[in-house]
Amino acid sequence: MKILHVVRRYGPVGGMERYVWEVTRELQQIGHQVEVLCERCHAAKPEGITVHELGEIAPRPRWLSLLRFGARVADWLQEHPHPGWLVHSHERLGVHHVTTFHGPPFATVFEKPFWRLLSLRVWMQLYLERRELSAAIAIVPNSAAIQQQLAHYYPAQSVKLTQPVVPGVAATMPRAWRAVAADGGVIGFVGKEWQRKGLPLAVEIAAQLRRTRPGLELWVAGPEPEQVRHLFAGWQGGYRLLGWSDKSHFADFDVLLHPAKVEPYGMVISEAMAAQVPVVVSNVCGAAAHVAAGSGAVLPLDAGTAVWAEAVDAQLRRSSAPPPFVRSWREAAREYETIYRQCLSGEAK
Repeated sequence: MKILHVVRRYGPVGGMERYVWEVTRELQQIGHQVEVLCERCHAAKPEGITVHELGEIAPRPRWLSLLRFGARVADWLQEHPHPGWLVHSHERLGVHHVTTFHGPPFATVFEKPFWRLLSLRVWMQLYLERRELSAAIAIVPNSAAIQQQLAHYYPAQSVKLTQPVVPGVAATMPRAWRAVAADGGVIGFVGKEWQRKGLPLAVEIAAQLRRTRPGLELWVAGPEPEQVRHLFAGWQGGYRLLGWSDKSHFADFDVLLHPAKVEPYGMVISEAMAAQVPVVVSNVCGAAAHVAAGSGAVLPLDAGTAVWAEAVDAQLRRSSAPPPFVRSWREAAREYETIYRQCLSGEAK
């Protein structure tokens, strides 16, 4: 098959971007002809994949940036016809056969106070989202949670929804099992978007646990230290602000804490489980569906700090490693093969 993927940033520079990067490489390696249309490629171009760069667009306002990118893609396709190719978008386009939703639909704004609708930005985002869904033959959610939301807010488009294609996890070295000292341990938190991913609650949980585990530490990877240092006012040590790097810290974590308020999937959760690090996550995370009983705990956000602290403490008191989570990017690519064949035969559903 011949597939043209469209994404603004091509390269492993974010959750959605890594998803596209890995899937396109796997599709090429299993024999498909793959091209990528993007604003800019942020890594060495993969062998065997032709990458077309359109040039970067000012990112703000976001709705205008998305609109301009969509127009550039439409113009490029008109100038460079690809007959017989499937166009697979990861953006808000109106010229595609397949679109993947990597986040919750913008239509969730209707659950918020009415005054939130009194904005050009909101109506343009809604227009772009509706256009994207209307144009697609197949709509691919990246988690069951996104699938349910799309079906709820866009029932007329639900016939186009496929089964979720959840992210894969790169093969990784498992964390060496070790018993955690009764008065210590390392809680890991990972995420640049620290507010959405629940860092303030993670700090409260860790602070409560430090009353009985004075040697406990909270390690925060992702946000710049100066962005979050104020959350630790009054702490006398007991935390590390690691900033952002490509280095994995799973070998240093005794448990991953991810009490996100909104999390379409949460690749860091599956990556931690693949490294055999126990996890404690909120039930709004798409990846929560893959957290088996032996892998950690899933809690509602309103469970209360004490309940969260007890769940984390239970993982710190484990006597054995959790089982490894296995989900290859090759599996994700194979699932897309099925979707593409259904599109080509007119059977997408």
